[in-house]
Amino acid sequence: MSHYAQHIQTVRERFDAALSATGFSSVLVYAGQPRVAFLDDNPAPYKVNPLFKYWIPVTQSPKSAIFYRPGEKPVVYLFQARDFWHAAVDVPEEEWQQHVELKIIDDVQAIANDLGEQLKDCAFIGENFAQPVADWPVATVNPAPLLDHLHYHRAYKTAWEVDNLRQANLLAARGHLAAREAFFAGADELRIHQAYLSAMNFRESEVPYNSIVALNEHSAILHYDIYQTQAPSESRSFLIDAGATYRGYCADITRTYARQAGFFADLVEAMDSAQQELLSEIKPGVSYYDLHVSQHLKTAQILADFGFINGSAEAIYEKGYSSAFFPHGLGHFIGLQVHDVGGFLRSDNGDSYPRDERHPFLRLLRPVEEGQVFTIEPGLYVVDQLLEAHADSKDINWDKVDQLRPYGGVRIEDSIVVGGDGNNENLTRDAFSKLD
Repeated sequence: MSHYAQHIQTVRERFDAALSATGFSSVLVYAGQPRVAFLDDNPAPYKVNPLFKYWIPVTQSPKSAIFYRPGEKPVVYLFQARDFWHAAVDVPEEEWQQHVELKIIDDVQAIANDLGEQLKDCAFIGENFAQPVADWPVATVNPAPLLDHLHYHRAYKTAWEVDNLRQANLLAARGHLAAREAFFAGADELRIHQAYLSAMNFRESEVPYNSIVALNEHSAILHYDIYQTQAPSESRSFLIDAGATYRGYCADITRTYARQAGFFADLVEAMDSAQQELLSEIKPGVSYYDLHVSQHLKTAQILADFGFINGSAEAIYEKGYSSAFFPHGLGHFIGLQVHDVGGFLRSDNGDSYPRDERHPFLRLLRPVEEGQVFTIEPGLYVVDQLLEAHADSKDINWDKVDQLRPYGGVRIEDSIVVGGDGNNENLTRDAFSKLD
């Protein structure tokens, strides 16, 4: 049995269990459709419903849908408009078509017409902001218990999903290498980003999130995506957080570079070593929260070793200093979405872990389990807004902080497939190794 055949069988089983547990007899998963800008007829880039591409690797067929009733073959309504304004979406023959009943439609109302009375006991999943979908007489729209059940189990990736994640990481790594080369050639942020896209043969609308392409002090802005069109007079550092997609699955990679040997290059190397040390702690049964705290202690030790803060790693963490330099979470689930869902779910019945007051931006609180895929992305930055709370601290060596400020900061991010007994797969570093 192929990996895709195994995957769609798993998806069917997960939907069977979710529908049974929540009392729904069937489900209609709508792919979604583009939204137009306010007072305009120009649509924003279309992003498919992740639960639609969970079933089939089709990401550019808006107004399509999948109807599924347990025990029956899923029905795919594939929308192909009769439209002389736009090119038809090319959907080549692929294996997924062998596992569904495929119906080609050119009018979205054909879905409701074909299903008829079956709509009334059907749970609808997706956006229904547009007509005629908004008026369909479905039983309910996006019921939380059904979504929670599905989202909980999405954390465990099938072999087919991991195959796609490997390919997405290969694409992104290729782009990262081109961006690195552009940085060392002295390019500005926009041209670095263009080099990234060109290496993957991607349009900007095809990447899973706005790429962070940050030179110098811009690296301290966690979601920086302005892209200066003039290279700085002195290009000291480069942080790139950029991804790719393959069959709807996402890569999310961050790397940081120093132009010259010295203080900042040493800091990048120390952060990379700390990140790899943490990777060795990942195994089933470990709390992801504990991994996050472990990384804070490692970051705190770096803050002490480089003279940013006086004190032991434990004291630096307990006093909250490490959070001023490392404010975000250690990572997140990744898959059909960059920030994949289910990170707070305690079980498939919707019970959730409460957000942690000490680390409110941590996106994942579940125990580590085999088959999960998540990122590990520690950082260390000069964020003046966060340092204001410690302005009077005599533990912080402000001269050393000033030395880092022109470089912005460091972040390093890999995606990890959890194996048994710590036998994990690093999708990101494996991709770079293949290309190097």
